[in-house]
Amino acid sequence: MANKSSGTRQKLVFRIEPAQAKPRNPMAALAKRSGAGSHRKTSAVLRQAHKQALKKLPTDGEAD
Repeated sequence: MANKSSGTRQKLVFRIEPAQAKPRNPMAALAKRSGAGSHRKTSAVLRQAHKQALKKLPTDGEAD
């Protein structure tokens, strides 16, 4: 016959503490909240706008 007491015995459970996350940079959070950063268009955006403006200019052959 099987030992009946082993089935009801409380099992040993190892609890593993979760690893502590690295602390966040408080300066980055403040800068993000305040909307800090550049307020001008990048050079790539300006270059693209100039190319589009050149395409819109009429050429000499199209003047009817």
